[in-house]
Amino acid sequence: MPRISRRGLGGAAFGTLAGLLSLTQASAPGASARPRLSEDAAPGLPAGGLRGMWIATVANIDWPDEPGLGAEEAQAGLAALLDTAVEHRLNSVFLQVRPTADALWPSPYEPWSAWLTGVPGRDPGWDPLDFAVREAHARGLALHAWFNPYRVAMHDDPGQLAPNHPALEHPDWVVPYGGRLYYNPGIPEVRVFVQDAMAHAVEHYAVDGVHWDDYFYPYPVAGEEFDDDDAFAAYGGDFADRADWRRHNIDLLVREMRERVRATRADIPFGVSPFAVWRNASTDPEGSDTRGGVQTYDDLYADTRGWVRQGWIDYIAPQVYWHIGDPAADYATLVEWWSGVAAGTGVALHIGEALYKAGDPASPEAWQDPAELSRHLTLCADHPEVGGNIFYSATHVVTDRIGAMSRVVADHY
Repeated sequence: MPRISRRGLGGAAFGTLAGLLSLTQASAPGASARPRLSEDAAPGLPAGGLRGMWIATVANIDWPDEPGLGAEEAQAGLAALLDTAVEHRLNSVFLQVRPTADALWPSPYEPWSAWLTGVPGRDPGWDPLDFAVREAHARGLALHAWFNPYRVAMHDDPGQLAPNHPALEHPDWVVPYGGRLYYNPGIPEVRVFVQDAMAHAVEHYAVDGVHWDDYFYPYPVAGEEFDDDDAFAAYGGDFADRADWRRHNIDLLVREMRERVRATRADIPFGVSPFAVWRNASTDPEGSDTRGGVQTYDDLYADTRGWVRQGWIDYIAPQVYWHIGDPAADYATLVEWWSGVAAGTGVALHIGEALYKAGDPASPEAWQDPAELSRHLTLCADHPEVGGNIFYSATHVVTDRIGAMSRVVADHY
Protein backbone atom coordinates (compact mmCIF):
# COMPACT_ATOMS: atom_id res chain seq x y z
CA MET A 1 0.00 0.00 0.00
CA PRO A 2 1.43 3.44 -0.85
CA ARG A 3 2.53 5.55 2.09
CA ILE A 4 0.53 8.67 2.78
CA SER A 5 1.22 11.49 5.17
CA ARG A 6 -0.63 12.25 8.36
CA ARG A 7 -1.85 15.48 6.88
CA GLY A 8 -3.00 13.59 3.82
CA LEU A 9 -5.19 11.51 6.08
CA GLY A 10 -6.71 14.67 7.50
CA GLY A 11 -8.33 15.64 4.23
CA ALA A 12 -7.47 19.25 5.02
CA ALA A 13 -4.11 20.51 6.07
CA PHE A 14 -3.29 24.11 6.05
CA GLY A 15 -5.96 25.37 3.71
CA THR A 16 -7.87 23.00 3.05
CA LEU A 17 -7.53 -11.27 27.11
CA ALA A 18 -5.24 -14.10 26.17
CA GLY A 19 -1.67 -12.90 26.23
CA LEU A 20 -2.74 -9.81 28.13
CA LEU A 21 0.09 -8.10 29.97
CA SER A 22 -1.13 -7.06 33.40
CA LEU A 23 0.32 -4.08 35.20
CA THR A 24 1.65 -6.45 37.85
CA GLN A 25 3.49 -8.52 35.25
CA ALA A 26 4.84 -5.46 33.52
CA SER A 27 6.31 -4.05 36.72
CA ALA A 28 7.99 -7.29 37.68
CA PRO A 29 11.78 -7.23 38.06
CA GLY A 30 13.51 -7.30 34.70
CA ALA A 31 10.31 -6.57 32.76
CA SER A 32 11.19 -3.02 31.92
CA ALA A 33 14.10 -0.68 31.42
CA ARG A 34 12.44 2.64 30.86
CA PRO A 35 14.05 6.06 30.40
CA ARG A 36 14.98 7.83 33.61
CA LEU A 37 12.22 10.19 34.67
CA SER A 38 12.60 13.67 36.02
CA GLU A 39 11.31 14.16 39.56
CA ASP A 40 9.92 17.59 38.80
CA ALA A 41 8.61 16.91 35.29
CA ALA A 42 5.03 16.10 34.35
CA PRO A 43 4.10 12.46 35.04
CA GLY A 44 6.08 9.97 33.00
CA LEU A 45 8.10 12.44 30.94
CA PRO A 46 11.80 11.59 30.56
CA ALA A 47 14.55 13.66 32.10
CA GLY A 48 16.79 15.34 29.57
CA GLY A 49 14.00 15.85 27.07
CA LEU A 50 11.55 13.73 25.15
CA ARG A 51 12.87 12.33 21.86
CA GLY A 52 10.02 10.55 20.17
CA MET A 53 8.64 9.15 16.95
CA TRP A 54 5.14 8.29 15.88
CA ILE A 55 4.33 4.80 14.59
CA ALA A 56 1.12 5.12 12.58
CA THR A 57 -0.96 2.02 11.89
CA VAL A 58 -3.92 3.57 10.06
CA ALA A 59 -3.68 2.77 6.34
CA ASN A 60 -0.49 0.84 7.25
CA ILE A 61 1.49 4.09 7.09
CA ASP A 62 4.33 2.80 9.27
CA TRP A 63 3.35 -0.63 10.58
CA PRO A 64 2.48 -3.32 9.74
CA ASP A 65 3.82 -3.14 6.21
CA GLU A 66 0.53 -4.56 4.97
CA PRO A 67 -2.57 -6.12 6.50
CA GLY A 68 -2.69 -9.82 7.18
CA LEU A 69 0.95 -10.54 7.94
CA GLY A 70 1.71 -13.55 10.08
CA ALA A 71 2.61 -12.95 13.71
CA GLU A 72 6.31 -13.59 13.22
CA GLU A 73 6.67 -11.20 10.29
CA ALA A 74 4.56 -8.49 11.92
CA GLN A 75 6.49 -8.75 15.18
CA ALA A 76 9.81 -8.55 13.35
CA GLY A 77 8.66 -5.38 11.60
CA LEU A 78 7.65 -3.70 14.83
CA ALA A 79 10.84 -4.79 16.58
CA ALA A 80 12.85 -3.30 13.72
CA LEU A 81 11.14 0.06 14.18
CA LEU A 82 11.92 -0.02 17.90
CA ASP A 83 15.54 -0.82 17.06
CA THR A 84 15.55 2.17 14.71
CA ALA A 85 14.37 4.39 17.55
CA VAL A 86 17.25 3.19 19.72
CA GLU A 87 19.77 3.63 16.91
CA HIS A 88 18.66 7.25 16.55
CA ARG A 89 18.94 7.82 20.31
CA LEU A 90 15.22 8.33 20.81
CA ASN A 91 13.63 7.48 24.13
CA SER A 92 9.91 7.30 23.33
CA VAL A 93 7.61 5.84 20.69
CA PHE A 94 3.96 6.65 20.13
CA LEU A 95 2.20 3.57 18.76
CA GLN A 96 -1.25 4.02 17.23
CA VAL A 97 -3.29 1.26 18.87
CA ARG A 98 -6.83 2.51 18.11
CA PRO A 99 -6.70 4.02 14.62
CA THR A 100 -10.37 3.72 13.58
CA ALA A 101 -12.66 2.66 16.43
CA ASP A 102 -10.85 -0.66 16.44
CA ALA A 103 -8.07 -2.20 18.52
CA LEU A 104 -4.58 -3.63 18.34
CA TRP A 105 -5.16 -5.54 21.57
CA PRO A 106 -7.94 -7.96 22.62
CA SER A 107 -10.52 -5.33 23.51
CA PRO A 108 -13.93 -6.22 24.95
CA TYR A 109 -15.28 -3.00 23.44
CA GLU A 110 -14.13 -2.92 19.82
CA PRO A 111 -13.12 -5.30 17.04
CA TRP A 112 -9.61 -6.21 15.99
CA SER A 113 -8.20 -3.74 13.48
CA ALA A 114 -8.33 -4.62 9.80
CA TRP A 115 -5.08 -2.71 9.37
CA LEU A 116 -3.51 -5.58 11.30
CA THR A 117 -5.36 -8.64 10.07
CA GLY A 118 -6.81 -7.60 6.71
CA VAL A 119 -10.32 -8.48 7.87
CA PRO A 120 -12.29 -6.31 10.34
CA GLY A 121 -12.67 -8.16 13.61
CA ARG A 122 -10.38 -11.08 12.77
CA ASP A 123 -8.30 -12.27 15.72
CA PRO A 124 -4.61 -12.23 14.74
CA GLY A 125 -3.74 -14.85 17.34
CA TRP A 126 -1.35 -12.62 19.23
CA ASP A 127 -1.42 -9.38 21.22
CA PRO A 128 0.42 -6.50 19.52
CA LEU A 129 0.12 -4.09 22.45
CA ASP A 130 1.52 -6.67 24.87
CA PHE A 131 4.39 -7.34 22.47
CA ALA A 132 5.04 -3.63 21.88
CA VAL A 133 5.17 -2.77 25.59
CA ARG A 134 7.54 -5.62 26.41
CA GLU A 135 9.84 -5.01 23.45
CA ALA A 136 9.94 -1.24 23.97
CA HIS A 137 10.77 -1.57 27.66
CA ALA A 138 13.44 -4.16 26.93
CA ARG A 139 15.13 -1.47 24.82
CA GLY A 140 14.72 1.30 27.39
CA LEU A 141 11.99 3.00 25.36
CA ALA A 142 8.77 4.47 26.70
CA LEU A 143 5.70 3.21 24.83
CA HIS A 144 2.84 5.70 24.59
CA ALA A 145 -0.52 4.33 23.45
CA TRP A 146 -1.87 6.55 20.69
CA PHE A 147 -5.66 6.62 20.26
CA ASN A 148 -8.02 8.35 17.84
CA PRO A 149 -11.22 9.13 19.77
CA TYR A 150 -13.98 9.54 17.20
CA ARG A 151 -12.91 8.25 13.78
CA VAL A 152 -14.86 5.08 12.94
CA ALA A 153 -13.74 4.28 9.38
CA MET A 154 -11.78 5.69 6.46
CA HIS A 155 -14.81 4.92 4.27
CA ASP A 156 -18.53 5.62 4.60
CA ASP A 157 -19.93 2.10 4.11
CA PRO A 158 -21.18 0.54 7.37
CA GLY A 159 -21.34 -2.77 5.55
CA GLN A 160 -17.55 -2.94 5.56
CA LEU A 161 -17.35 -2.86 9.37
CA ALA A 162 -16.90 -5.94 11.52
CA PRO A 163 -20.28 -7.67 12.07
CA ASN A 164 -20.18 -6.96 15.81
CA HIS A 165 -18.99 -3.38 15.48
CA PRO A 166 -20.59 -0.99 18.01
CA ALA A 167 -21.31 1.40 15.14
CA LEU A 168 -23.69 -1.20 13.70
CA GLU A 169 -25.30 -1.83 17.08
CA HIS A 170 -25.78 1.92 17.54
CA PRO A 171 -26.24 3.45 14.07
CA ASP A 172 -27.58 6.62 15.69
CA TRP A 173 -24.07 7.21 17.08
CA VAL A 174 -22.55 7.52 13.60
CA VAL A 175 -22.26 10.45 11.21
CA PRO A 176 -21.04 9.98 7.61
CA TYR A 177 -18.96 12.94 6.55
CA GLY A 178 -16.43 13.54 3.79
CA GLY A 179 -16.50 9.92 2.66
CA ARG A 180 -15.76 8.61 6.17
CA LEU A 181 -17.62 7.55 9.29
CA TYR A 182 -17.34 9.28 12.66
CA TYR A 183 -18.85 8.85 16.07
CA ASN A 184 -20.93 11.87 17.05
CA PRO A 185 -19.10 13.74 19.86
CA GLY A 186 -22.37 15.40 20.91
CA ILE A 187 -23.95 12.19 22.25
CA PRO A 188 -23.01 11.59 25.91
CA GLU A 189 -23.19 7.78 25.53
CA VAL A 190 -20.63 8.01 22.73
CA ARG A 191 -18.25 10.01 24.90
CA VAL A 192 -18.48 7.45 27.71
CA PHE A 193 -18.05 4.55 25.28
CA VAL A 194 -14.90 5.85 23.59
CA GLN A 195 -13.42 6.67 27.00
CA ASP A 196 -14.18 3.14 28.19
CA ALA A 197 -12.58 1.66 25.07
CA MET A 198 -9.39 3.65 25.52
CA ALA A 199 -9.25 3.27 29.30
CA HIS A 200 -9.23 -0.51 28.95
CA ALA A 201 -5.73 -0.41 27.49
CA VAL A 202 -4.55 1.88 30.27
CA GLU A 203 -6.00 -0.41 32.92
CA HIS A 204 -4.51 -3.63 31.55
CA TYR A 205 -1.18 -2.70 29.97
CA ALA A 206 1.94 -0.99 31.29
CA VAL A 207 1.81 1.78 28.70
CA ASP A 208 3.87 4.86 29.49
CA GLY A 209 1.37 7.44 28.32
CA VAL A 210 -1.97 8.14 26.66
CA HIS A 211 -1.73 10.11 23.45
CA TRP A 212 -4.32 11.65 21.10
CA ASP A 213 -3.71 13.22 17.73
CA ASP A 214 -5.60 16.05 16.06
CA TYR A 215 -8.93 14.49 15.07
CA PHE A 216 -11.85 15.64 17.21
CA TYR A 217 -14.68 16.99 15.10
CA PRO A 218 -13.45 16.17 11.59
CA TYR A 219 -11.46 18.52 9.42
CA PRO A 220 -13.81 20.65 7.30
CA VAL A 221 -14.84 19.32 3.90
CA ALA A 222 -15.98 21.95 1.41
CA GLY A 223 -19.67 21.82 0.67
CA GLU A 224 -20.56 19.41 3.48
CA GLU A 225 -22.06 19.86 6.93
CA PHE A 226 -21.48 17.55 9.87
CA ASP A 227 -25.03 16.42 10.62
CA ASP A 228 -25.48 16.63 14.36
CA ASP A 229 -28.87 18.37 14.30
CA ASP A 230 -30.61 15.68 16.36
CA ALA A 231 -27.87 15.58 18.97
CA PHE A 232 -27.87 19.37 19.28
CA ALA A 233 -31.64 19.37 19.70
CA ALA A 234 -31.40 16.69 22.37
CA TYR A 235 -28.32 17.80 24.30
CA GLY A 236 -27.49 21.38 23.34
CA GLY A 237 -30.26 23.14 25.23
CA ASP A 238 -27.89 25.27 27.34
CA PHE A 239 -26.09 26.61 24.27
CA ALA A 240 -27.37 29.22 21.85
CA ASP A 241 -24.35 28.65 19.62
CA ARG A 242 -23.66 25.22 18.16
CA ALA A 243 -19.92 25.90 17.93
CA ASP A 244 -19.76 26.56 21.68
CA TRP A 245 -21.67 23.34 22.32
CA ARG A 246 -19.29 21.36 20.13
CA ARG A 247 -16.28 22.81 21.96
CA HIS A 248 -17.94 21.94 25.25
CA ASN A 249 -18.32 18.32 24.10
CA ILE A 250 -14.62 18.06 23.30
CA ASP A 251 -13.69 19.84 26.53
CA LEU A 252 -15.62 17.19 28.44
CA LEU A 253 -13.91 14.40 26.53
CA VAL A 254 -10.46 15.78 27.35
CA ARG A 255 -11.08 16.67 30.97
CA GLU A 256 -12.84 13.43 31.83
CA MET A 257 -10.25 11.27 30.08
CA ARG A 258 -7.42 12.94 31.94
CA GLU A 259 -9.25 12.31 35.21
CA ARG A 260 -9.66 8.63 34.30
CA VAL A 261 -6.01 8.25 33.37
CA ARG A 262 -4.90 9.97 36.55
CA ALA A 263 -7.21 7.81 38.70
CA THR A 264 -5.92 4.62 37.07
CA ARG A 265 -2.25 5.42 36.52
CA ALA A 266 -1.12 8.61 38.21
CA ASP A 267 2.42 7.98 36.99
CA ILE A 268 1.75 8.34 33.25
CA PRO A 269 1.02 11.46 31.20
CA PHE A 270 -2.02 12.22 29.08
CA GLY A 271 -1.27 14.43 26.12
CA VAL A 272 -2.57 15.70 22.80
CA SER A 273 -0.84 16.45 19.50
CA PRO A 274 -3.04 19.00 17.74
CA PHE A 275 -2.77 20.88 14.50
CA ALA A 276 -0.53 23.75 15.54
CA VAL A 277 -2.75 26.75 14.74
CA TRP A 278 -5.18 27.37 17.60
CA ARG A 279 -6.45 30.61 16.06
CA ASN A 280 -4.90 33.18 13.75
CA ALA A 281 -4.27 36.62 15.20
CA SER A 282 -6.57 38.02 12.51
CA THR A 283 -9.39 35.99 14.10
CA ASP A 284 -8.37 36.49 17.73
CA PRO A 285 -5.69 38.92 18.99
CA GLU A 286 -4.48 36.19 21.36
CA GLY A 287 -3.87 33.82 18.45
CA SER A 288 -0.62 33.25 16.57
CA ASP A 289 0.72 35.49 13.82
CA THR A 290 -0.21 32.94 11.18
CA ARG A 291 -2.62 32.59 8.28
CA GLY A 292 -3.88 29.08 8.83
CA GLY A 293 -6.67 27.86 6.62
CA VAL A 294 -7.61 25.60 9.53
CA GLN A 295 -7.94 26.80 13.13
CA THR A 296 -8.47 24.11 15.74
CA TYR A 297 -10.73 26.29 17.90
CA ASP A 298 -13.09 27.16 15.06
CA ASP A 299 -12.87 24.19 12.71
CA LEU A 300 -12.16 21.14 14.90
CA TYR A 301 -13.90 22.65 17.96
CA ALA A 302 -10.81 21.87 19.98
CA ASP A 303 -9.75 24.62 22.39
CA THR A 304 -6.18 23.37 22.60
CA ARG A 305 -4.89 26.55 24.20
CA GLY A 306 -7.65 26.38 26.81
CA TRP A 307 -6.73 22.80 27.76
CA VAL A 308 -3.20 23.91 28.54
CA ARG A 309 -4.34 26.88 30.59
CA GLN A 310 -6.88 24.78 32.49
CA GLY A 311 -4.31 22.05 33.17
CA TRP A 312 -6.54 19.38 31.64
CA ILE A 313 -3.59 17.67 29.93
CA ASP A 314 -0.07 16.80 31.06
CA TYR A 315 1.60 17.80 27.80
CA ILE A 316 0.80 19.26 24.42
CA ALA A 317 2.71 18.41 21.25
CA PRO A 318 1.51 20.76 18.49
CA GLN A 319 2.25 19.57 14.97
CA VAL A 320 4.44 22.46 13.82
CA TYR A 321 4.80 21.03 10.34
CA TRP A 322 6.24 24.07 8.57
CA HIS A 323 9.73 25.38 7.98
CA ILE A 324 11.45 28.33 9.60
CA GLY A 325 10.31 31.38 7.68
CA ASP A 326 7.19 29.83 6.14
CA PRO A 327 5.14 32.85 5.01
CA ALA A 328 1.83 31.49 6.28
CA ALA A 329 2.97 29.59 9.38
CA ASP A 330 6.53 30.28 10.43
CA TYR A 331 7.93 27.46 12.57
CA ALA A 332 9.73 30.01 14.77
CA THR A 333 6.56 32.02 15.28
CA LEU A 334 4.54 29.00 16.35
CA VAL A 335 7.19 27.63 18.72
CA GLU A 336 7.41 31.02 20.40
CA TRP A 337 3.61 31.29 20.62
CA TRP A 338 3.18 27.83 22.13
CA SER A 339 6.04 28.49 24.55
CA GLY A 340 4.11 31.50 25.78
CA VAL A 341 0.95 29.44 26.14
CA ALA A 342 2.70 26.73 28.16
CA ALA A 343 4.81 29.03 30.34
CA GLY A 344 3.88 28.78 34.01
CA THR A 345 1.10 26.22 33.48
CA GLY A 346 2.93 23.05 34.51
CA VAL A 347 1.89 21.51 31.19
CA ALA A 348 4.86 20.18 29.25
CA LEU A 349 5.42 21.32 25.66
CA HIS A 350 6.83 19.09 22.94
CA ILE A 351 7.01 20.00 19.27
CA GLY A 352 5.78 17.70 16.52
CA GLU A 353 8.24 17.67 13.61
CA ALA A 354 7.46 17.05 9.92
CA LEU A 355 10.33 14.72 9.12
CA TYR A 356 8.24 13.39 6.24
CA LYS A 357 8.70 16.69 4.41
CA ALA A 358 12.50 16.52 4.42
CA GLY A 359 13.61 15.82 0.86
CA ASP A 360 10.07 15.52 -0.45
CA PRO A 361 10.11 17.06 -3.94
CA ALA A 362 6.63 18.45 -3.32
CA SER A 363 7.77 20.36 -0.22
CA PRO A 364 9.14 23.91 -0.26
CA GLU A 365 12.81 24.54 -0.93
CA ALA A 366 13.68 24.84 2.76
CA TRP A 367 12.83 21.15 3.20
CA GLN A 368 15.43 20.14 0.61
CA ASP A 369 18.16 21.24 3.02
CA PRO A 370 19.23 18.38 5.35
CA ALA A 371 19.96 20.96 8.06
CA GLU A 372 16.43 22.43 8.23
CA LEU A 373 15.21 19.96 10.84
CA SER A 374 18.33 20.37 12.95
CA ARG A 375 17.78 24.13 12.94
CA HIS A 376 14.35 23.47 14.41
CA LEU A 377 15.88 21.82 17.47
CA THR A 378 18.46 24.59 17.76
CA LEU A 379 15.62 27.10 17.84
CA CYS A 380 13.69 25.02 20.38
CA ALA A 381 16.72 25.06 22.67
CA ASP A 382 16.24 28.82 22.99
CA HIS A 383 12.80 28.22 24.51
CA PRO A 384 13.05 26.55 27.92
CA GLU A 385 9.38 25.61 27.79
CA VAL A 386 10.07 23.13 24.98
CA GLY A 387 10.71 19.77 26.58
CA GLY A 388 11.30 17.67 23.48
CA ASN A 389 10.40 16.80 19.91
CA ILE A 390 8.41 14.02 18.24
CA PHE A 391 9.10 13.05 14.62
CA TYR A 392 6.51 12.05 12.06
CA SER A 393 6.91 9.32 11.30
CA ALA A 394 8.75 6.03 11.90
CA THR A 395 9.00 5.14 8.21
CA HIS A 396 10.80 8.41 7.55
CA VAL A 397 13.15 7.86 10.48
CA VAL A 398 14.07 4.57 8.80
CA THR A 399 14.46 5.90 5.24
CA ASP A 400 15.92 9.29 6.29
CA ARG A 401 15.58 10.46 2.71
CA ILE A 402 18.22 13.23 2.70
CA GLY A 403 19.90 12.56 6.02
CA ALA A 404 17.88 15.14 7.95
CA MET A 405 17.27 12.79 10.86
CA SER A 406 20.90 11.74 10.97
CA ARG A 407 21.81 15.41 11.11
CA VAL A 408 19.48 15.88 14.10
CA VAL A 409 21.10 12.96 15.90
CA ALA A 410 24.64 14.21 15.16
CA ASP A 411 23.87 17.79 16.20
CA HIS A 412 21.56 17.25 19.17
CA TYR A 413 21.42 13.64 20.38
